[in-house]
Amino acid sequence: MKSECKYSLLEAKQKIEAYCAYQDRCHSEVENKLFSWGLDEEDRNVLIADLISNRFLDEERFAESFVSGKFNIKKWGRNKIKQHLKQKRVSEYTIKKGMAIIEPEVYFSTLVQLAERKKASLKSSENQWQQRAKVMRYLHSKGYEQNLIYEVINDLFSGEEN
Repeated sequence: MKSECKYSLLEAKQKIEAYCAYQDRCHSEVENKLFSWGLDEEDRNVLIADLISNRFLDEERFAESFVSGKFNIKKWGRNKIKQHLKQKRVSEYTIKKGMAIIEPEVYFSTLVQLAERKKASLKSSENQWQQRAKVMRYLHSKGYEQNLIYEVINDLFSGEEN
């Protein structure tokens, strides 16, 4: 279902440049925006090629900023970040390059902080196994790897008996 073209090619070029300049975008977001404006495939391809050549659209830069934002601000784990990038149709190579900016020591310390904060928020009336399960589910929902979660949980709950 193609809608009526809302903009001329020159107007669309100016608008899509402003759209990309406002924040890093991936190819699929730009493609969807151009499609929603009713541009045909040839015009979309011309505009995307122009955006790439003028560095308005850079998939690697997008992946790095996406990874940085989701990890540093939302405290997401690698699994969740990777899944969201795949949903945006970012290539596996670009995902790996973007994920490389996460330092392993910072990643692990963030995981430990999240686990400690979640454990502190739980009721002390719950037994250790209920607390462990809740912390594990929380960390898993944040997208952290299972082996790291087990390591942190075992350290966090070691020495306690309920």
